[in-house]
Amino acid sequence: MPTLYLSMAGFALAASISPGPVNMVALASGLAHGLRASLHHVAGATVGFTVLLVLAGLGLAELLRGWPAVEALTRWLGAAFLAWMAWRLWGGGGDVAADAVAPSPSFLQGAAMQWLNPKAWIAALAGVGAYAGDDPARLWSFAALYFVICYLSVGAWAYAGARMRHLLADRRRMRLFNRAMAAVLAASAVQVGLAG
Repeated sequence: MPTLYLSMAGFALAASISPGPVNMVALASGLAHGLRASLHHVAGATVGFTVLLVLAGLGLAELLRGWPAVEALTRWLGAAFLAWMAWRLWGGGGDVAADAVAPSPSFLQGAAMQWLNPKAWIAALAGVGAYAGDDPARLWSFAALYFVICYLSVGAWAYAGARMRHLLADRRRMRLFNRAMAAVLAASAVQVGLAG
């Protein structure tokens, strides 16, 4: 049994800490607003993913497979949401302050990013298939473990951004960084829109 939990933890860590739209927004938020203000996004992303994981384990994926239009709509909403986040980052003035013009990403934005993120869906479905199966007790254990690891992983990206604030303290460098992150999110939006 300890081997199973180590395997679950390894899967959760690899899926949660790898670069993706949620982590790029956490990094950019940490840079622009600091760690404390970014924790709303971190918490939202964690709760959003955990709910997605549990619902996938309870049969949501099977239900959606019967409705391809819902799957396509989710994909397009995800692409639109990522494009909107990219647009917000691109237009940022480069202020590095808690009271910067653009507010830090909210709890709901973090949660929505997970639900509209194909990487999150793949991780949830693969994780449930590999570690929970039809065992509700194992599903809840996996979800609890994933919650902690996801929070720490997304939080690590926000922390890294907050620690790098001094490197991007002037507006020009911050604007360049924001535009680079916006380009990453825009590329993710295109990838999501073309997937499937």
